[in-house]
Amino acid sequence: MDPSGPKYFTIIDYVIFALLLVASMSIGLYYAFTGGRQSTTQEFLFADRSMKCLPLSLSLMATFQSAVAVIGTPAEVYANGTQYWFIGCSYILGLLIPAHIFIPVFYRLHLTSVYQYLELRFCKAVRICGTVTFIFQMVIYVGVGIYTPALALNAVTGFHLWGAVLATGLVCTVYTALGGLKAVVWTDVFQTVVMFTGQLAVIIVGVQQAGGPSEVWVKVRDGGRISGFDLNPDPTVRHTFWTLGVGGVFLMLSLYGVNQAQVQRYLSSRTEKEAVMSCYMVFPCLQVALMLSCLMGLVMYACYGNNSPLEQQYIKSKDQMVLYFVMDMLQNFPGLPGLFVACLFSASLSTISSAFNSLATVTMEDLIKPHYSMTEARATLLSKMLALSYGIICLAMAYVVHLMNSSVLQAALSIFGMVGGPLLGLFCLGIFFPCANSIGAVIGLAAGLLMAFWVGIGGFLARMSSSVVPPFNSTNTVAATPDNITITAVTAVIDAASRPVGLDGFYSLSYMWYSALNSSTVVLIGLIISFMTGPTKGDDVASGTVYPVVRTARSLLFKLVQPSACCTSPPEQKQIDGHKEINGNVKEDAGTPEETETFLSSNPVSHLEQETSV
Repeated sequence: MDPSGPKYFTIIDYVIFALLLVASMSIGLYYAFTGGRQSTTQEFLFADRSMKCLPLSLSLMATFQSAVAVIGTPAEVYANGTQYWFIGCSYILGLLIPAHIFIPVFYRLHLTSVYQYLELRFCKAVRICGTVTFIFQMVIYVGVGIYTPALALNAVTGFHLWGAVLATGLVCTVYTALGGLKAVVWTDVFQTVVMFTGQLAVIIVGVQQAGGPSEVWVKVRDGGRISGFDLNPDPTVRHTFWTLGVGGVFLMLSLYGVNQAQVQRYLSSRTEKEAVMSCYMVFPCLQVALMLSCLMGLVMYACYGNNSPLEQQYIKSKDQMVLYFVMDMLQNFPGLPGLFVACLFSASLSTISSAFNSLATVTMEDLIKPHYSMTEARATLLSKMLALSYGIICLAMAYVVHLMNSSVLQAALSIFGMVGGPLLGLFCLGIFFPCANSIGAVIGLAAGLLMAFWVGIGGFLARMSSSVVPPFNSTNTVAATPDNITITAVTAVIDAASRPVGLDGFYSLSYMWYSALNSSTVVLIGLIISFMTGPTKGDDVASGTVYPVVRTARSLLFKLVQPSACCTSPPEQKQIDGHKEINGNVKEDAGTPEETETFLSSNPVSHLEQETSV
């Protein structure tokens, strides 16, 4: 077909897209009028803490597998090769650490908002700072998440821009406000299936259009899109194994360790064990999602080669590449473009609904309940109204994004990543350092946010003022051969001479290191201020708020050095993660003085009454 001609949806495409919205709405209505009818805050915000690990794992994956990722990752692979695929290595530690550190701490405290932890560990002021930062982060992200796929769809197909924005935002708002967390989780499951189905269908048909799997492999190999290990340690290189595999760990921790949208799902599990298992099960789900996105990028390259539609000026931005490919190559398959658009908006709906529910939760639990007493029925109604209100606010934010130019839009996307790092640092400061105090936490958070915006916005402005486009990674344009690593090393030496230095080098830091830099700043400054103002004594640390690092490390070392030591234990006792279980009750081993009595056992007693006042 004519590559420069207009692309249109057929009736079948519109029907498939409409079915997605109707099915999502139906799930929300089902949970609104069945079971407990969302009559309590526990049911509305936490699904009565009765969710199983399989739906939770799919929901955890779908929450941040946004439409931006669905259209962005294939375009990245098409342009720069498969180097981005190595971000999958970061999923290992990025999920193991939350499963074994963050989930036990949060679950055993019986929290309703992750920011309640900050009050238990520090004070109410720290809790409010964390809550406000999170709300700022999510409102911007959701506004961009609603608008970006709708804009790309409008540019490529002529689909009405505000029709798509309003359909997505309103449907999502209604089923979130009516059905609560159960509706959000089960629509996430449905939307994940649609998302995977749409991507897989496009890949299969695209491979056939390109001449078959062997032809696709030959084209992407000869085109230099199969990347090897780029072990260049330079932190200013956009994508290397280190930036993706190590820097990505901190990004994953900010998303799956301390983000309210994810922690809320952990807390809705029936047991702590199921919460941990759901975190484990996210790993294969994320790997499948990453694989499908990267394969789609390779198929796009096999079909277009170096004749990029962007360079041919058939489209105006890289964000439109995937939708253009679907409409251009798959137009002769009625319904397939509609299925992919349903896939795209499934990713968008899952992210938006999770954001609405988590925003309503933190506002209710952190900003309203501590100051106003109310009946359960009134609190539930107010929670639903908050979810509805945030839906309207985020639609308004989408309109604000519409008024911005593309460069400001990129800055708005960067703000989401920049804010996650300081919040991660704040929680790490409390969980791993018993000596940290409230003053250090507040100043550390402020320093982390200042560092985040300085590096992020400063680097953005520096790139705008420079007419030189940063070079691609060396392995991105080299075919996969045994000499790849050698070529990479030689290229790294050559590039060292032209590496930016001083403040320019600081601004050139890869965006994948932002979370690591910002979280480290919070921890470092927080510790310095804490020691200057008087560190917290071990007896003053609330029980269960500090993870026993020394005790756990000692236990692991003991198991490694003496693997048969468990056989010598008394028959009525068994060692579990540095605790002793006697007659069904978990008791703590002696750790450092600061860690003593600071990590809770798995018992049903709530510790929220320990919250302090300003």
